[in-house]
Amino acid sequence: MAYENKFLNVQWLFLRPLWWMPFIIMVLTMHVFAQSGTEYQYRMPPKAIADLADAPPTPSVSLSPDSRWLLVMERPNLLPLRELAQPELRLAGRRFNPRTNGPSRSRYYTQLSLLNLDDRSTRPILGLPDDPRIRDIRWSPDGRWIAFSHTRHDAVELWVVDVTAAKARRLADVRLNGVYGTLYRWMPDSKSLICKIVAENRGEPPTPPEVPTGPTIRETTGHKAPARTYQDLLKNPFHEKQFEYYMKSRLARIDLNGQVTGLTETALYTFFEPSPNGEYLLVQSIHRPFSYLVPVYRFPRRVEVLDRNGKLVKQLADLPLAEEVPIGFGAVPTGPRAFGWRSDAPATVYWVEAQDGGDPRAKVDIRDKVFMLAAPFADKPAGLISLGLRYSGIQWANDRLALVNEFWWRTRQTRTWIVEPAKPGKTPRILFDRSYEDRYSDPGRPVMRSAGNGYYVLQTDRRGRKIYLIGEGYSPEGNRPFVDELDLRSKKTKRWFHSQAPYYERPVALVDLKKRLILTRRESKTEQPNYFLRDLKKDRLVQLTQFPHPAPQLEGVTKELIRYKREDGVDLFATLYLPPGYKKEQGPLPVLMWAYPREYKSAKAAGQVTSSPYRFVRIYWGSPLFWLTQGYAVLEGPTMPIIGEGDREPNDTYVEQLVASAKAAVEELVRRGIADRERIAIGGHSYGAFMTANLLAHSDLFRAGIARSGAYNRTLTPFGFQAEERTLWEAPEVYFRMSPFMHADKVNEPILLIHGEADNNSGTFPIQSERFYQALKGLGGKARLVMLPLESHGYRARESVMHMLWEMTEWLEKYVKNAPPRSGTQP
Repeated sequence: MAYENKFLNVQWLFLRPLWWMPFIIMVLTMHVFAQSGTEYQYRMPPKAIADLADAPPTPSVSLSPDSRWLLVMERPNLLPLRELAQPELRLAGRRFNPRTNGPSRSRYYTQLSLLNLDDRSTRPILGLPDDPRIRDIRWSPDGRWIAFSHTRHDAVELWVVDVTAAKARRLADVRLNGVYGTLYRWMPDSKSLICKIVAENRGEPPTPPEVPTGPTIRETTGHKAPARTYQDLLKNPFHEKQFEYYMKSRLARIDLNGQVTGLTETALYTFFEPSPNGEYLLVQSIHRPFSYLVPVYRFPRRVEVLDRNGKLVKQLADLPLAEEVPIGFGAVPTGPRAFGWRSDAPATVYWVEAQDGGDPRAKVDIRDKVFMLAAPFADKPAGLISLGLRYSGIQWANDRLALVNEFWWRTRQTRTWIVEPAKPGKTPRILFDRSYEDRYSDPGRPVMRSAGNGYYVLQTDRRGRKIYLIGEGYSPEGNRPFVDELDLRSKKTKRWFHSQAPYYERPVALVDLKKRLILTRRESKTEQPNYFLRDLKKDRLVQLTQFPHPAPQLEGVTKELIRYKREDGVDLFATLYLPPGYKKEQGPLPVLMWAYPREYKSAKAAGQVTSSPYRFVRIYWGSPLFWLTQGYAVLEGPTMPIIGEGDREPNDTYVEQLVASAKAAVEELVRRGIADRERIAIGGHSYGAFMTANLLAHSDLFRAGIARSGAYNRTLTPFGFQAEERTLWEAPEVYFRMSPFMHADKVNEPILLIHGEADNNSGTFPIQSERFYQALKGLGGKARLVMLPLESHGYRARESVMHMLWEMTEWLEKYVKNAPPRSGTQP
C-alpha cells in the first residue's frame, strides 16, 4: 500500500492544472543557457602558445629519378574546422567524402617549387589549381613530368607538371576514385598514366530504406574468428550497398595530351601496377561477400594479370574472406599474398605463401615461401626461397642478386638473405641476423636507384659486389646517421659518411655514386632543418634550401639528453628542455613530463639511446614543448620500458615497471634541482594516456595528469592491444591489473581527459574516455572530460588544437604551477 500511495501522490501532482510548468521551463532554460555559454565555446591559449601552433611546418622535398631536381612541397599546419565538417562516410574501415569520392581528413600541399641541383636555382610551379589541395605526387620515370591529384569541392582530378617549363595543368576531365587503394601509376615510358576513375554508369547513390526490411543477423558456426577492435566497419546491408557504390571504378589510360582510353569493365579495384616493360598490368579487386567483422583489406579479392590493353592474361588468385586469421603479430591469411613485380625483370610476378596456416603459434620449420612467375605466365611458379620466419620484404638488383628480409615478433629476430633470382634452387647466404630491438647493431637500409622505368633496384658498384647503406646510427652518444659501403663477399663495411656534432645530418639519397654526392637534411639545436648537397670526395657542403626559422621565440631554449637508471639497473634516458633564460639559481620549475611506454624482450635493448641531442627544437600540434613559453621545464620522452625477457611476458609486471621508470625520472629531476616533487605533471597521447591514468592510479608521484585519446578499460579490447598478444580469457588478471578503469577509486590526483569524438584508432573508442570520466565522477575524483567534435585520433583542426592547448594550460596552471603543497608524505 505504501507503494500505491506514492504512485497516487505522483499521479495527483501531474493531473492537477499545470501550475508547475513555468518552473520546469525555467530550469530547462537555465540548463540550455549554461550549455551554450562561454564554457562550451572554442577557446584560445596564451598568444605565445598560439603563435607556436601556427608556425609553418618545414617543407618536404622529393628528388627526381634522374637526381637533377628537388621538388619542394609546402603544406598548411592546421586546417580550418570546416574542412573536417565536410560530408564523410565511414565504411569498411575507410573514411571518405562521398561528394568527392576521395579520402577525407587527408593532409595536402598548397605550394610547389622546383630546385635545380646543378645551378641551385629555384622556380615556383605556375598554373596550380585555385585553392589547391595537392596529394599523391609522383615523378614520371624519366623525371620530365610530375603528376598529382587535386581535390576540388566535388571531385578528385589528375594534374601534371612540365618540369622544364615549371607549369602545371589539368590532364583530363575525369574523376579519380580515391576511396581506397591505388589512385594512378605512370607507365614505364613516361608517356601515359593508368588511372582508377569513377564508374560513369553507377547511377545515383543508394538511399536508406525508410522502414527496415528486417533485422541484421550474424552467426558463428564454431570456427574461431578473433579480431582486434576495428572501427568504422560495415554494419548492415545498406552499408554494403553504399560501400560497393562508391568503390566502383574502372581503369583507363590517359596520355599526356589528355586522351582517355578505357581498359577494363567496372569493378572494385584496390591495386594496379604496370610491369617494368609496360606490357602487362598486375590488378587486384575485391568482391562479395563483405564482412561486418574486419576491414576492407580482409575482404575477398581477385588478383589478375592483364595485358596493356586490359585483356585478361592470367588469374593468379581468388582469395576468400579472411575473417579467421589468427590473432597475434606475425599472423597472416592463408594463400598467396604480397604480390608485386620484380623491379629488375621485364615482367615477372612474385608473391608469398604461408606454410604454417598463417598461425604464428604453429610449430613449423618453414613459415613462408616466396614464388616467382615470368611472362607469359604459363609455367609452374618457381620457388625463390623458403623462410623460417615471417617474410617482410625484398629488394631486387638483377638475376644475380636480391635481398630477402624476414622477422619474428616474439623473439624480435630479423634476418636478411642474399639470393640469386636466376638460380632459385641455390642455397641463400645470410647477410644480417640480429635483434631489431638492438638499435646499436642496425646496419641501415639498402640504397636504391631508379631503373628508369618507374621502378627502383639496389644500388650496387659496377661489378655488383657492393651495396650501400643509409642508417640512423644509433649510439650511446645519440643518433649519428651514416652512409656505408658493404662488400657482399666479405660482409665488411667502409664508412663513407658519419654525422658529426654539433649537427644531426641525415642522408636522404645517394645522388651520384661515382662522384660520391649525397643529399642530406642537416639541423642542430639552434639551426632549423635544411637540405644540403655533400661532396664526400672533395669534403664540400653546399646548402640547397633556405627554410626560415619557424619559431624564433624558442631560440633560447636549453636542450639536454639526460641519462639515469631505474632501481632494477635498467638504463633510462630522456630529453630535458628548460625555458629561455632559465638559470639554476632561480630554483625548481614546474615540470610537464610527456611519455609513451614501449615493450621490450631485452633489458639491454631497452636502455639504448634512440634520439639525438642535436635535433632542432621543433614543435607540432601534440608537442609538450609549448609550455616552455609559460615557464615550465619539459621532460620529453622519458623512457618507460616494459621488459619481459625469455619466456616472461612484459605486461605481467607492467604496473611495477611503469611506476619504477616514472619514479626514476622524478628522482633525477629533483636531484638536478630542476623540479620539486610538488609541481610535476604527467601526460601522454594514446598509449601514453593509458600510461598517465595508470601512474595516477598506482602512484602519488605527480600532482596532475593529462590524458589524450586513450583507452582505459582493456576488457573492451579483449583480443589483444598494443604489443599484448594474449586474449582477455588467456590472461584476465593482466587485463584487469593494467586497466586504470578498474582502479579508478585509487586516482586521487586531477586528470584532464581529452578525446576526439570521431576517433577511429583501434581500441581507443571515444567511449573509453567517457566511461572513465563517469567512473571518476561517481567515485568523487577530480576530472574534466573534453570531447573534440569531428576529431579523430590525432587532431587536425586549428580550432580543436587551440582549444586543447587552452585546456592543458588552464589545467597545468591550476593543478601544477599554482597548486598548494600536499599534506603528508609520498610513498
